[in-house]
Amino acid sequence: QVQLQESDPGLVKPSQTLSLTCTVSGGSITTNDFYWNWIRQPPGKGLEWMGCIAYSGNTYYSPSLKSRTSISRDTSKNQFTLQLTSVTPEDTAVYFCARGGNRVVVATYDYWGQGTQVTVSS
Repeated sequence: QVQLQESDPGLVKPSQTLSLTCTVSGGSITTNDFYWNWIRQPPGKGLEWMGCIAYSGNTYYSPSLKSRTSISRDTSKNQFTLQLTSVTPEDTAVYFCARGGNRVVVATYDYWGQGTQVTVSS
């Protein structure tokens, strides 16, 4: 069984960089045909796809967040990471990592982390 776990970002203040790590067990992030995604859900709103890194190492980003987002991986630790720069209170959300068979398409996501609360406070 594949399991994913998001790290705890701790205190995040406006203008700082948010860094999150997703640790994967039960499967390799380099296995063919899977995408490893970051998704967030602001209070009272729906899920927002942020971006992903493919099994090949290629990255893809939401146009609205592309300028502030970077996704990378450490295959030796079976982890992938999210960095979001210049955060504001509007970035407050629950952040999830998830495995998917297709980038962007949430319906293909079969395994999810439990999510981690990120609060950006002034």
